[in-house]
Amino acid sequence: MATSPSDPFKGSSTRLIRAGVAEGQSQKLRTVGPVLQRASTVILESAASLYDETNPTYGMNTLSVHDALRAGLRELEHANHVALFSSGLAACAGAIMAVVQAGDEVLAADCVYGPTRRFCDGLMKRFGVATHYFPATATAEEIDALIGDRTRLIVLESPGSITFEMQDIPAICAVAKRRGVLTMVDNTWAAGLLFRPLDHGADLCVHALTKYVCGHSDVFLGSVATNDSALAARLNSLVRDTGISISPDDAFQAVRGLRTMAVRLERHGTSGIELARWLAHRPETARVLHPALESYSGHALWKRDFTGACGLFGLVLQPAPEAAVHAFLNRLELFGLGFSWGGYESLAIHCDPQIKRTAAPWRAEGPLIRLHVGLEDPADLIADLTAGLAAFSAAA
Repeated sequence: MATSPSDPFKGSSTRLIRAGVAEGQSQKLRTVGPVLQRASTVILESAASLYDETNPTYGMNTLSVHDALRAGLRELEHANHVALFSSGLAACAGAIMAVVQAGDEVLAADCVYGPTRRFCDGLMKRFGVATHYFPATATAEEIDALIGDRTRLIVLESPGSITFEMQDIPAICAVAKRRGVLTMVDNTWAAGLLFRPLDHGADLCVHALTKYVCGHSDVFLGSVATNDSALAARLNSLVRDTGISISPDDAFQAVRGLRTMAVRLERHGTSGIELARWLAHRPETARVLHPALESYSGHALWKRDFTGACGLFGLVLQPAPEAAVHAFLNRLELFGLGFSWGGYESLAIHCDPQIKRTAAPWRAEGPLIRLHVGLEDPADLIADLTAGLAAFSAAA
């Protein structure tokens, strides 16, 4: 949703702080956060209102806090409509299910989020939807050549999940529109703030709110944003017909996270770049996969389209046995060993066991580590990595 010419607030931090305030609160009782109602049943004023769907008639996704979260996310994503889902994967799956039917084909970047790939290759295939993958760095022209009569949707993720390949989102979306094909972008890395796919021609923007919006590794949520009213109606029907719902408490946590996300994300990004630059000069490092580094293959696209970086990037180590990788990870103290990311804490995982490619092979000099740089002091994180790398070298 674009900024109104009469709106005096231009900065992202200011707008997120003010977005999603629940309407109808009296000035005497107005609180900083939205009203938190926990309810399945909504008590209605009259018999006629029981079947009046212009007003909330049931507590599923229609309470004040849900409205507040959707309003905040519309501001974040520059969107006219936002649908809420119980996780990032549910949002990815929901966006796909809302637009395809049996006999359709989906084209997907080879680097998409692993569970999204599993959903496409499993449930969608079982229901008659085919998914074909293209190389993660394919050009718009190369993708254009893959579009056929059955192609309904192109699924993108830039930077790519785990391996951080960059795609030219504006160019691919332009080709898709010309061919009458929809586009969906998993925009979780950019947190909806560092890059806005809807502003660059995408039809659907998926966001795992579990990560930076909630920001504390204690809530599962996802969203799908669009500016297309027909797609919005499809998303609404999917949510209604499948009974998808999120709890008021989780919605409240997400609204709270929105208020501080801009300042948290800035710290994640600057600390992540600092560590990435440091790692790039270490003898144990073969390559750092960080779009903000000038040496990275996708840097030009990142610099053109993104306003910053988050704390997530990849580290390719020099060739070594798995025992050395385990020695590195087990030596870490500040970097926890765990999946997901986007919380205040730093995390590390070994990625090789989960990489799957069918369009083009993944090639790397050595083992791939994914790091999430949290809000700890960068000097402490560097000391932690120094100890881990020493253990890696000793075991290599």
